[in-house]
Amino acid sequence: MKGFLDYLPGGSVLHKMHPLVKIFVSILICAASFCSSNYYYLAGIILFNILMGAVGNGKERNGLLSRTFGILKGLVKMSIFLFILQLLVIRKGEALFMIGSFAITDIAVQKALLLVLRLIGATLPLSILISVTNLSDLSNTLVKYLHIPYKYAFTFTSAIRFIPIFSIEMSGIIESQQARGVDFEVKNPFKKFGMILPLCFPLLISSVRKIESTATAAELRGFYLRTRNCCTKSYKIYYRDVVFTFMGAGLLAGAIVLNVIL
Repeated sequence: MKGFLDYLPGGSVLHKMHPLVKIFVSILICAASFCSSNYYYLAGIILFNILMGAVGNGKERNGLLSRTFGILKGLVKMSIFLFILQLLVIRKGEALFMIGSFAITDIAVQKALLLVLRLIGATLPLSILISVTNLSDLSNTLVKYLHIPYKYAFTFTSAIRFIPIFSIEMSGIIESQQARGVDFEVKNPFKKFGMILPLCFPLLISSVRKIESTATAAELRGFYLRTRNCCTKSYKIYYRDVVFTFMGAGLLAGAIVLNVIL
């Protein structure tokens, strides 16, 4: 999932929406995922996220849909581990089948499946909507409309910017080690983790250097002088923003209603 938070330019409906609306709707979808206990409804939320990726892909084919499936693939791999872990930890319920003297219970399967679906449904929307949001616009709206101090907004957006940069740096370090004959394609996950762990030190050193250079550049551009009045660009709420907000609120309301009814 290299570069999974990089901004993908385009002219789709998602790109044109208000930055704060995108963040707000992603929070609503995350809340809907955690509020729902219905498997079919959670699967519908995941499908809605995939449809958002298709809409954001636009006529330009900026790669958002393929990125969405890439993130989904990574979440599925993580979910397999969490699913098995839940099966091993939860001991309540009736035994569905036996593995030697170890029983897999019905409650364990239900809880594990619920956890996996919630994880995927809650993680996808923020990744998708951040991919179609210019971080400069997001920082400006946080300062101008939410009255968040610029240094906190800058810290938030910088953290998002550095995640794909660190991912690319780590991939470069691994590739350089492979060029020296180190084989990372081992089946044992613990052995692979032990091989990757020492590579975190050169990544940490390069990260400190990047942070220092970024801080120097920000100070030279008047970081401590930035205020709410420095944001000259205006962001208006359009009809599409209202519709998108109601869709997110509808997903949350549907999750709550289903929980009450069922």
